[in-house]
Amino acid sequence: MALVTYIDAINMALHEEMKRDERIYVLGEDVAVMGGAFRATKDLLQDFGPMRVIDSPLAEGIIVSSSIGAAMAGMRPVPEIQFSDFITPAFDAITQQAAKLRYRSAGSQTCPFTLRVCYGGGVSGGLYHSQTNTTWFAHEPGLRVIAPSTPYDAKGMLKAAIRDDNPVIYFEHKKLYRSIKEDIPTDDYVCDLDKCAVRREGSDLTAVSYGYTMHLMLQAAEKMQQQHGINVECIDLRTLNPIDYATILDSVAKTSRLVIVQEDHRTLGIGSEIAAIAAEQAFDCLDAPIMRVTAPDVPAIPFSKPLEEFYMPTVDKIMAVMEKSAQY
Repeated sequence: MALVTYIDAINMALHEEMKRDERIYVLGEDVAVMGGAFRATKDLLQDFGPMRVIDSPLAEGIIVSSSIGAAMAGMRPVPEIQFSDFITPAFDAITQQAAKLRYRSAGSQTCPFTLRVCYGGGVSGGLYHSQTNTTWFAHEPGLRVIAPSTPYDAKGMLKAAIRDDNPVIYFEHKKLYRSIKEDIPTDDYVCDLDKCAVRREGSDLTAVSYGYTMHLMLQAAEKMQQQHGINVECIDLRTLNPIDYATILDSVAKTSRLVIVQEDHRTLGIGSEIAAIAAEQAFDCLDAPIMRVTAPDVPAIPFSKPLEEFYMPTVDKIMAVMEKSAQY
């Protein structure tokens, strides 16, 4: 076991997988000589050389399109999008090519590449370095979309994603890179890409989130127990497409209340779909309306620190909604 940060867990996974399989290579902006903008690819160039660790042009469309072609030819690319805000030039290749390849070929072709995407606010990154665009891709059948929230999952889910024969979008929250640490195995392991994780058992209310806000949700749950005696069950989605609805519905059947927390905009976010499924399949279990804590529907996250704090979900905002649900 080793005590590592979230970003170190990503780096460990890349090292281990590249040693295991020579078909795996990484490419992206500043991933080689610099070792990544946040150092996620540190020492990869030194260990694996310039044929497998490639500094790309500032051209996300080329990064992704070349990876799709290489994946179709038998390679296992792991391209990086430095910030999720920059992913739009690659949107066509991801949704019109990678997502549809297996479907249009009746399963005869696969596209096994893992696209690492740095996302999220809370770091004063401003409009074009803070966006949460997960829903764009979770909406697209044919893509697996994952968003680990712990170092253990960051390593195990990345390794599982690289081994998956489907195109995977791997969202990693920049606020988590060095803010959390965890003891994780130094040997080989993978995580289940199809299951939520119940991070906290509870009986009075179900709360669901992913990424950085999952940690805020856990903090809010602990305070709800201490201050109000309300026992919140916390579920970490981990995978955003496909969503493990069974775990969520089982929890709602037990607690009769559901609060969803997301950093994404309120309208048409992950929480909207979870709320719809809960209303359709667990209506008779609910003792209160389904409630959400989200970012507002504004074009982008502000740079100003007070405005960023207004924009982002917080522990106090989550507790207020949890209390409202519990008292309904």
